[in-house]
Amino acid sequence: MRLNFRPRERDEPEINLIPFIDVLLVVLIFLMLSTTYSKFTELQLRLPVADAQAQRDYPREVLVGVAADGRYTVNKQAVAGRSPELLAMALGEAATAGKDSVVIVSADATAPHQAVITVLEAARRAGLQQVTFAAQSSAAAGGR
Repeated sequence: MRLNFRPRERDEPEINLIPFIDVLLVVLIFLMLSTTYSKFTELQLRLPVADAQAQRDYPREVLVGVAADGRYTVNKQAVAGRSPELLAMALGEAATAGKDSVVIVSADATAPHQAVITVLEAARRAGLQQVTFAAQSSAAAGGR
């Protein structure tokens, strides 16, 4: 009797993933079909109604109006002159939040360009760096 001690050639085992994927899909479909979806009950709320419009109170805002003829108002108070120095003093007094105040320029559409530039110069002299411009929407202006 002769013993065969030669090593056999071994084939690399293959892992076939297709049956594994098939089983996972069947399990997934089973879980999807067997899951019951419960609808959460919602609270029926009736919110209170208020007719009064909330009042705006922005202490950081300084409203500067520029009329068509170049006159100025600061927070609806007329400024005596048209010089940048007088306007800067009025802006400094109206800026209750100090350097964090925001200057909102509401200039008439026909106001001179120099009047708006004077507001910017006065804001710079008063140390107010945040300046924005107010505009009216075309729908509110009546399609002008």
